[in-house]
Amino acid sequence: MAVAPMDRLAPARRRARHEQPRAGGRARRNRHLLRLPFYLLSLTMVVPFYWLVITVLKPPTELSRIPPSFVPESPSFVNFHDPEWSAERVNPGHLQGVFQRFQVEFGFWRFLFNSVLVTTAITVGALLICSLAAYVIAKHRIRGRRVIFLMIIASMMVPWQTTLIPNYVIMRNLGWLDTYTAYIVPGLAKAFVLFFLVQFLQSVPNELIQAARVDGAGEWRIWWQIVLPLLRPALAAMSIFIVLAEWNNFLWPLVIVQSDEMANLPVALARLNSYFGAPDHQGAIMAGGFIASVPTIVFFLIFQKYFTRGIALSGLKG
Repeated sequence: MAVAPMDRLAPARRRARHEQPRAGGRARRNRHLLRLPFYLLSLTMVVPFYWLVITVLKPPTELSRIPPSFVPESPSFVNFHDPEWSAERVNPGHLQGVFQRFQVEFGFWRFLFNSVLVTTAITVGALLICSLAAYVIAKHRIRGRRVIFLMIIASMMVPWQTTLIPNYVIMRNLGWLDTYTAYIVPGLAKAFVLFFLVQFLQSVPNELIQAARVDGAGEWRIWWQIVLPLLRPALAAMSIFIVLAEWNNFLWPLVIVQSDEMANLPVALARLNSYFGAPDHQGAIMAGGFIASVPTIVFFLIFQKYFTRGIALSGLKG
């Protein structure tokens, strides 16, 4: 009896149906194996932050235990502010929280305010100045613009530590030491940001700028209403670099700050660690570190998509 062609293909189809899930499972396993190094690398970042969080939640008596616990047994926020602490009565179980350590106006909030003010001013000012300079270099045929651009790029090769003493002398001669001006003015020059924005503006058609000029728009209006909106992804990407750098800036504030009131968060944390370095005081120090780290994490999560888009678009420039 002859076998129909369809009947001959049935076993092959059954084998294909059985092999297809196995092939899909192998592909998924291979993808997970390829991602394994990234998972391990992420642990090196997540585990220290987890240790920071649980240390913040431990009371002083639990911090001194050996071996240490990996889960707080009695979580509390006394490392931020302990209402039962008293300067007249010494109690090892109740120590000063991070908001009770510095005898300055507004306490630890003053350092947080200094960091927010300086970081915001430098970020906004540097992005505006660099975007304006990038517009001039990329879209104006001025004499010597290539030489100027090359000099700006060459300045990126100079370690910024070599400018520390000259900048300090300038700030001292101007009488700006221990002021917000000494914080902000030297931080407005960002050669890398300018270079990045110039490369980004190369993709903007010159005809768009010419059309705006024909319509009677001035250069300031073109920069404000056309160039800045087009630069939005690049500005968001660069803002992440500037915010992280200025928020964590330690050496320059340490040089120019002469009073506790003008310290930013990194300088305040360094002084907190030097004044109270005992093991039972680590909870307050970790609380200060937690306060300093949360704003940068939140800022990055908010602007992450703009950061990825800006880097991707800049990589397509010819």
